[in-house]
Amino acid sequence: MRTNAVLGLVPFVSALVSGLAPPNYPGFWTLWSDSFDGSAGQLPNAGQWSLVTNIHVNNEMQEYTTSNQNVQISGGGTIQFVPRKTNGKWTSGRIESKQAFTPEAGKVTMVESVIRFSDNSRDRKQGIWPAFWMLGEAVRHGTPWPLCGEIDIMENVNGLPTGYGTVHCGYSDKGGPCNEPQGRAGTTGLPDSGWHRWTIKIDRTRSYNWRDEVIFWYLDGQQYYALSGGDLGDEHIWTTIARSPMFIILNLAVGGNWPGAPNGATADSWGSMMEVEYVAVYST
Repeated sequence: MRTNAVLGLVPFVSALVSGLAPPNYPGFWTLWSDSFDGSAGQLPNAGQWSLVTNIHVNNEMQEYTTSNQNVQISGGGTIQFVPRKTNGKWTSGRIESKQAFTPEAGKVTMVESVIRFSDNSRDRKQGIWPAFWMLGEAVRHGTPWPLCGEIDIMENVNGLPTGYGTVHCGYSDKGGPCNEPQGRAGTTGLPDSGWHRWTIKIDRTRSYNWRDEVIFWYLDGQQYYALSGGDLGDEHIWTTIARSPMFIILNLAVGGNWPGAPNGATADSWGSMMEVEYVAVYST
């Protein structure tokens, strides 16, 4: 993991740089990963990621674009998501993995990234909403939200020193086993806006009993939340989030129902970006 001093807020680095390889963990093997190699200004690997536009949800204010002004390889072995405000209108970036990943019975599936937020003060981040999350592949085939299932590995709003790990699920966007639209969430304090490792583990080692399967959330290797099938209490709904294929999303939203709208002090550009070092999927 980089320290804050190793990669500062430098928007362009001229040389081609190889990203830091995801770590190896005893007992796990790497199913899929991206270290965001490449030159400054490149878009992410088109073989692994889709640049997604025309998404209008949660009363968010940004338009997602395919411009490297909003999402780009840094040239320093990272990818950067940069909100921009032009003539009063916000743009930003969102990418989705083309591949989806199904937690296997009898195994532990782990999804991880190292992420930092940039250095603007909290009063200049009202409405800024970075996220690292997963959505059920079923949504690509017509299943509505939240029935498709959603696991939020990391969300942060308004520059607050808090990270959120959340599940969204169920037959309706109101109430249900996941208490929609809020979802079922755990929180953890953030000591700073620098580099931190965000991880989930979907533990299906007791797959003979769905109630004993568990999703764990971690910050820098320390567990801060867990949700089991028994906690959820509905086998079909548990299957949508812990036994079904999901794809990975990285994005930076602006405004929306949760953080609220940006205000006159909210700053765009590099000082409000999200930067990602790698993304990896592992299995035992």
